[in-house]
Amino acid sequence: MKKYIKIPLTLFCIVLIGTGCKKFLDVNTDPNHTLKVSESLLLGPIEKTMAGNTIVGEVGAASTYWTQQVSINQPTPTLETYEVFPEDVNNTWTFGLYPGIFENLKIMINQAEAAHHNQYIAIGKTLFAYNLAVATDFWNDIPYSQALNTSISKPKYDSQQAIYHAVQMLLDSAIYYVNQTPSPIAPSNDDFIYGGDMGKWKKFMYTLKARYYMRLTKAPGHTAAAQADSALTALQNGFSSNGDNASIAYNGSANDQNPWFGGTEPGAGGVVLAKFFVDGLNNTADPRLPVIANKSVDGKYVGRPSGADPAPDYTVYATIGTYFGGVDPVNTDNVTGAAAPLIVATYSEALFLQAEATFIKSGAAAAASVYKAAIAANMSQLGVSTSDQATFLTSLPVLTAANGEAQIIGQKYVTDFLSVEAYNDWRRTGYPVLSLVQNAYVQYIPRRFPYSSTELLANPQPQQSATTADRVWWDVQ
Repeated sequence: MKKYIKIPLTLFCIVLIGTGCKKFLDVNTDPNHTLKVSESLLLGPIEKTMAGNTIVGEVGAASTYWTQQVSINQPTPTLETYEVFPEDVNNTWTFGLYPGIFENLKIMINQAEAAHHNQYIAIGKTLFAYNLAVATDFWNDIPYSQALNTSISKPKYDSQQAIYHAVQMLLDSAIYYVNQTPSPIAPSNDDFIYGGDMGKWKKFMYTLKARYYMRLTKAPGHTAAAQADSALTALQNGFSSNGDNASIAYNGSANDQNPWFGGTEPGAGGVVLAKFFVDGLNNTADPRLPVIANKSVDGKYVGRPSGADPAPDYTVYATIGTYFGGVDPVNTDNVTGAAAPLIVATYSEALFLQAEATFIKSGAAAAASVYKAAIAANMSQLGVSTSDQATFLTSLPVLTAANGEAQIIGQKYVTDFLSVEAYNDWRRTGYPVLSLVQNAYVQYIPRRFPYSSTELLANPQPQQSATTADRVWWDVQ
């Protein structure tokens, strides 16, 4: 039995234009009567499709289960206990990523380039880079260079090393276009991330560059020092305050809710917080806990042991806080979580990237102040008082050469609550140190996704023999 967070599939193939989606969906279209949709009608649905597929959905659920941030109060085996098969990732691969995101971004970018709509080009390339990185992080080698070529029915797989080069090139191109003369045809309310604010988009581009440079600190053929240098250079133009945080907006209506809301409301499947995560916050008296979590019906912050047999009532456990889109089990009339923004990237993450890069280049003493600033930025984002921030920061161990990586990534794990970045950091560094869940379906924590069953049938490739025990190229820790 496989259980997932229930996510509405929002327009996963927005438009079937020309022959572009035929390869993925086998839809016959007339090339002489292609439909043209303006960039303003494409951008918003692409962002919402991204939210339900590469931020939450199967990707987000696996990341948060496997890093033991959240748990699901259902009988095993489940995705939480490492049961995942090719057919389980079909929604993300076959409908979400390739036609819903990549194909529609290609259409949007091509139209914008033809019309010199520079802002749409820049945003399109940024979103393409973001989703391409998610895809390769979960599947390693993937179709890219031939994937959207309608004359090639069985596109080859590009190596993850080549994909990461492409990601950086896309972001460089996005930065180029954001620096060009603005077009009068520009995004505004159709952009659910920044409302068309290109200054913030530019900071997001540079922050993503730093994120992806740091991903390769231990990758074959790369050195941590060189990657840290590149990240620090990018971060000079990255996020500079919580006002720069990237998130996808929702209005809370039935058809426009934070994706985590549907997985935490009563009857949705019992998504709660995991014991490992809650115990870590309780044991350090972390003042973020009341924002991250809703108390159980017993008025306590209690996490569910990951993989355990289900409790008769999931409300005995703490649940995802309304700030992050959750439902309060004690006060189910409080539906503010439905309109909570879905976090994509934060100033706190940028500071943690800077702290880790500084630690690599200059040591613990130089990194300590940036490390504490990263925690403080996250606490400020969550509304923690300055006095509580000071108390917590004072309680932290002194950063040293021996504990530096563990401390930095351990605190980043908290600020990356519900983010795939926590799973990526665990694979890259080994932190936090995790044990197998109870009732584990396999005796290892998965290092990747299997390829989708539809891809196995439609496009057989040598790389598809990989299992969830196999590591992606950059994962060597």
